[in-house]
Amino acid sequence: MKRRATGAPRRSKTAATRRGLLVFTEGEKTEDGYLLPWRRQYRDSVLITIDPFHGTPRSLVDRAVETKRAESRDERRGRGRAHDEIWCVFDIDEHPNIPDAIQKAEAHGIQLAISNPCIELWFILHFEDHTAYLDRHVAQSRSSTLLQCGKTLTPEATGILYDAFEPARDRALSLDRKHAGDDSPVRANPSSSVWTLIESIRA
Repeated sequence: MKRRATGAPRRSKTAATRRGLLVFTEGEKTEDGYLLPWRRQYRDSVLITIDPFHGTPRSLVDRAVETKRAESRDERRGRGRAHDEIWCVFDIDEHPNIPDAIQKAEAHGIQLAISNPCIELWFILHFEDHTAYLDRHVAQSRSSTLLQCGKTLTPEATGILYDAFEPARDRALSLDRKHAGDDSPVRANPSSSVWTLIESIRA
């Protein structure tokens, strides 16, 4: 299959019978492994492509916007079909230019799944509530203990995360309500919107 400069394959006409989601992730292992059971379970209704490009939040958004423009141009010329949604999955962590990345994504219709401080907070919410400020190293250690694996998720770990999605989503929503009640900034620590990507896959 001919590939774009970004590495994301064009969607064929047969693939267009399913919704197409193109996902850019910060990490190379954890996010891809986490999404694997969702890709398998919903493959009859949605085609999820993980772009091979990885990087900082701003670089992900830049690449996502570039890809969206290229896909729209190609679709107008009859060369493949654009993805229905393009997502960027990244951590707040200690990255610079987060506000700029978020603003650019929202201005260009790029969907965001953001965790603060890191995606391991999202994993923790599958097991327990957590409302206090959380250091990323502590989050990674706690997640590793709960899932009994490191950044490369085992099949057992992804199965647990898949099965416990609803309580994790509810805990993430409770955190959003807590921050709103405290007049905390949007996406304050701790918080995660990874559930929005999963809800889109399940739609």
